[in-house]
Formats: sequence, structure tokens, C-alpha cells
Amino acid sequence: MGAPSQSTADKKATRDGYGEALVELGAERPNVVVLDADLSGSTKTADFKKKYPERFFNMGVAEQNLVGHAAGLAISGFIPFASSFAMFLSGRAWEVVRNSVVYPKLNVKLVASHGGITVGEDGASHQCIEDFATMRVIPEMTVICPADFNETKQVIKKIAEFNGPVYVRVGRPAIPLIERENYQFEIGKAEKIAEGTDVCIIACGVMVNEAMEALPLLAKEGISASLLNMATIKPIDKEAILAEAKKCKCIVTAEEHNVIGGLGSAVSEFLSEEYPVPIIKVGMKDTFGKSGTWTGLMDYFGLRAKDIVEHAKIAVNKKKNPA
Repeated sequence: MGAPSQSTADKKATRDGYGEALVELGAERPNVVVLDADLSGSTKTADFKKKYPERFFNMGVAEQNLVGHAAGLAISGFIPFASSFAMFLSGRAWEVVRNSVVYPKLNVKLVASHGGITVGEDGASHQCIEDFATMRVIPEMTVICPADFNETKQVIKKIAEFNGPVYVRVGRPAIPLIERENYQFEIGKAEKIAEGTDVCIIACGVMVNEAMEALPLLAKEGISASLLNMATIKPIDKEAILAEAKKCKCIVTAEEHNVIGGLGSAVSEFLSEEYPVPIIKVGMKDTFGKSGTWTGLMDYFGLRAKDIVEHAKIAVNKKKNPA
């Protein structure tokens, strides 16, 4: 299988992959229903609404009711996909998610759009950088953040087959597609994008694209980097992480999330017990976002390929010169 390569010519938002997959699922599975919190144009559930209006429910700006109704539909034998912005679905509705969906192990799919700072101009109040943490801390919850449009479509199809509660974060901006040969997303399995020996980069969501851009920059500086697309944040692929830690002896994580509680924390928690190595985290450094263009915010908060390169240098130096 050929190595994946970034496509800069074609860009699509992961939320568009969600919307397209929903319409296809509607044809394949008559028990799929969709609920939204008056944001169907933004979450891209509007296309499902047009195609299958009898299976679409707009709950209004009432995210707790949204999740509660989804739980009831799951009990009735449907496969509900409930959507809102990440800030509201993982924040405002958290207690209902925990007690009405995950605790009874109901087959509810929570798909949150507008995650991270790439929400852009809506500002810090809407830029959810805590959702990985709040969702993965719930026992037995599955948490996924796909890297591009195509992977998102696979994720949505896969979680429809999976029996149990799932949280998926998709994004607002159009980002490059990743060219792949025969890639099949599997829950809990990382995708090996690049093979290296000096440092392993573990990324999710929009940061996978940034990490791919970092690879040739690192190579120019004589650093050979592996890259894992860790779309499933929970259950995390421990086997893949351990193999890279043993081979590269240092790790860089990259996520559009607070460095506390997300992908970097999940990797650190595992390796601290199994195989301690230097782990350097690229992400929001315990600070709120700001209002601005999403590209400008990525630059401002250090979530670019060049920032991954600098963090990789730190990781390699720590490996060579342990304190």
C-alpha cells in the first residue's frame, strides 16, 4: 500500500463528510434518525432533513432535551444521531449524556460540529477545546475525531454499525483531503501515515494535516519522524503507541484541544505506566481561544506544522539529554 499524501487541490470540511454520510445511511438503514438543536445548516444535518423529513427532529435550542430524546429513540430501537456545536453537546448536555446515554449503554451517536479554535470568528465562547476531556472521562464512552472528509464518512458508517454510545467531533473549515489506498477506518485503531525512527508524532483531526506538512520540514533537519493518525481518542490504540515509543523513544502529540485532558493526556497516561519516554504536547496551552479567522488563530496559538517541528526538536533533545 502506498503512503498517504496530502492533497492541497481538494478541500472539504469534515462536517460535510458527516452530512453526506448521513444521507447515505438514511437510504441504507431505515432505523437511522437525526436530531438537531436548531443548527442543521451548520452541522450539515439539513440534507438528511430534506431527504427524510419524517426521520428528522429539530429540538430547538435545548441540548439536554436533544440528548434525552435521542436516548428514548435508542430505547425504541432506532439509531439516533444527535448533533449540535461541540461546546453545547459536550458541555451543556454533559450530565444527560452521562446518565441518560452512556450509563445505560444506549446506542446514541453524538456528532458535534464546530469543535476547536477553527470555529474562528465565533470566538472563545463557542470554541470548544475541552470536549475530548469531558467525553473521554465518562466510563465506556467512545471518542473519535477524524482527520478529513473521507475518513469522516467512514467513521459515521462505522459507528452506525457499532452498538453503543459514541462522541464524534467534526470541524467547520474546509481542509485538505488525505490521499489513501485501501484505507479502512476501525474504531480503536491508529492509521500509520509515515514511518520514522527519531520521533513519533501522534495527531488527530485538523492537526493530522499539519503533521503531514511537518514531515518534510523535519526531514530537512535530519529528523526522521513517524506519524500516527489517532482518530480514535478512546479507546486509544495502545499497541501502536507502545510500538512507536519503543522504536522512536520520544513522542509529540498534536491536537486542536487543550493540552490538559485530551489526546496528549491519553498518550501520557498510558506511556507513564507502560514505557515512559519524553512526550511533548502541541495544542492549546491551557488558554481560551479568541475571535479571528481560523487560519490566523492556528498561527496565533501555535498549531501549525512549524510548531510541530519545534516541539519535535524539543522531544528529540530530551531523549538525547534526559534531565
